[in-house]
Amino acid sequence: MRPPLNLVIVGSVAFDTIETQASRRDRIPGGSGTYASMAASFFTRPGLVSIAGQDFPRSILALLRSRNIDLAGLKIKRGKTLAWHGLYASDPNQRTTLKTELNVWQDFRPVIPASYRRADIIFLSNLDPDSHDYILSQMKGIKLVAMDTIRYWIETKPEALFQAIQKVDILFANEEEARLLSSEFNLVRAGRQLQSSGPEVIIVKKGEHGAMVFGRNFVFSVVANPCENVVDPTGAGDAFAGAFLGYLASRGEFNRREIKKAAVYGNLVASLAIEDFGLDGLLRASQLDLIQRYKNFKKIISF
Repeated sequence: MRPPLNLVIVGSVAFDTIETQASRRDRIPGGSGTYASMAASFFTRPGLVSIAGQDFPRSILALLRSRNIDLAGLKIKRGKTLAWHGLYASDPNQRTTLKTELNVWQDFRPVIPASYRRADIIFLSNLDPDSHDYILSQMKGIKLVAMDTIRYWIETKPEALFQAIQKVDILFANEEEARLLSSEFNLVRAGRQLQSSGPEVIIVKKGEHGAMVFGRNFVFSVVANPCENVVDPTGAGDAFAGAFLGYLASRGEFNRREIKKAAVYGNLVASLAIEDFGLDGLLRASQLDLIQRYKNFKKIISF
């Protein structure tokens, strides 16, 4: 019998069209929920709650299942899958969204399967903040609630978003989002300002510069794993969050030491994701690859 599922990820499944300065890929599998689940699967068996259209390849679903991702919460609906088209500048931190087609995602109302409802951790990945209460009301005895957000919700639903932030334990935000949410340019002040709104832990994702973790009585900074060949940054932040929470779920403890190690693992799994287009970097990597990357990273930061 399988052990009980202890991490639920609610996020999108999508087709991504990605343009970089060097190449282009059309309609490859992506989405925040997909990336986060793939990253979490290095550490635990996550359950994915999402929706896809009938056009989403069954071969990709089989591939996700082969990586120990539970898809009981993934609904297949008549229609087309969410589609996103993005363009990256020569600086991979600069991205322009050219087109978004919500399709079946537009009317998605997440229903948590009964087998997921006693999980310890839930991750609300870039969701409409108005949906948070409905989702959380379905969980029983949840120990840790984490969320990520995007600029769109900051600009269009600020009041609902801040209400949602007050009810979570961990908030992930990139540099731009942290500054917008806090009205502070300095990231240390931004992190502390966001902490005062409710979450126990704030993680500010800094892309190629790593991440900063703000706990109640500590600040922890992790540098990015050196990567000479950044192919596709899409999903790196989602991979960071998925690995972070997957590691915590595997440990069953949420203390300072484990939170710091979770940030390191989030950083390392994100570095695997950016080395190829779409999910290929994560799919190609094994547990041994991650262990070796962890050992190398320890040498880099030792002094």
